[in-house]
Amino acid sequence: MKPKIRIKGFNDAWEYSYLYNCLDISTEVNKENKYGKDEVLSVSDDFGVVNQIKHLGRSYAGKSVSGYKILLPGQIVYTKSPLRDKPFGIIKENNYQAGIVSVLYAVYNVKEGIFSKYIQRYFEPKQRINKYLIPLVNKGAKNTMNISDEMSLNGKITKPVTICEQQAICSYFDKVDELISTASSRLASLKQVKEASLQAMFPQKGETVPKIRFKGFEGEWVITKAAAIFKTVNERNFSGLPVLSATQDKGMVTRDSIGYNIFHDKSNESTYKHILPGQFVMHLRSFQGGFAHSAIEGICSPAYTIMEFKDKEKNHDLYWKYVLASKRFIKSLEMITYGIRDGRTISFDEFKEMVFLVPKVEEQQRIASYFTSLDRQIDLQTQRLEKLRQIKAACLDKMFV
Repeated sequence: MKPKIRIKGFNDAWEYSYLYNCLDISTEVNKENKYGKDEVLSVSDDFGVVNQIKHLGRSYAGKSVSGYKILLPGQIVYTKSPLRDKPFGIIKENNYQAGIVSVLYAVYNVKEGIFSKYIQRYFEPKQRINKYLIPLVNKGAKNTMNISDEMSLNGKITKPVTICEQQAICSYFDKVDELISTASSRLASLKQVKEASLQAMFPQKGETVPKIRFKGFEGEWVITKAAAIFKTVNERNFSGLPVLSATQDKGMVTRDSIGYNIFHDKSNESTYKHILPGQFVMHLRSFQGGFAHSAIEGICSPAYTIMEFKDKEKNHDLYWKYVLASKRFIKSLEMITYGIRDGRTISFDEFKEMVFLVPKVEEQQRIASYFTSLDRQIDLQTQRLEKLRQIKAACLDKMFV
């Protein structure tokens, strides 16, 4: 019995083992109050063992914590608490500091020949931990877990014979997690930069120029009503074009790409509206904001209002893409519609009365270029992060038997 993917240098067959041959129950309790309420630990599927106050914002411990179980670094904890994808609980190694956990948790010591983090890695995929626990757990009323600390150990796992291979496997996943963490932090940083830029590079309430401006541009932005910028378009009977839908993040996309075509009745296509690259749709029931830019030609629901510029020479569509998706614009919409998410909407006549501060088209182009480049970086980093997660998931499957 061997895994499909192996760390170089290891060739021994793996073995089945009851979990009670790998772990034994820890009975150490906080009866002398060595640990206080600020040292109560929580167990997260994403973050492992963490301080409860830091993780959840406050302590949920009772008046006394003398009955809580002590959890030391290197020990294993089983939560017995249902999660959406892991309805029978999670099993983690404590790679944090010493503390205490609820009496509902099971705490285990690792036996000789077992690398503690291997147990956590083994049970990381939802399909593996669920498959292990299903035969052992009886769910009671209110979704409670009827399983003793002893019963939790009565299932079988697979493992390398040597602790060296266990350590090598865990070392590999530690490196993958580090790459994922770095990519995730980079993505969060890029999103923060974009959010801050959307605040600083557009005039805020009471201002006529932005706080941050590209070199070479000066002068106040012009106060302009939407009626002077946009007009509606209502062209129909364009067959053979892709059917588009509005999304909050990607603008207008093909229904195929988001799986909506299964709901599409082709017999009604003659009523659908024609939309061209550089135009916008307004449909506030779609999502918060409800304005979407189109980069492709297609047809879309007759419920959408199609908008284009009255003067294309003075307006840059990608600049307006960011304006109409900005938090400030959405907030101003909410003041008119009294809560878009409640199903209320706004007519084009009402939209025409909205006021914007508008720079010259050359500055629009420069702003649009900056945000387009930033979005490209965000997309690339998102793809990198997703690829790393896919690699990890595949290896968690194929590097274990």
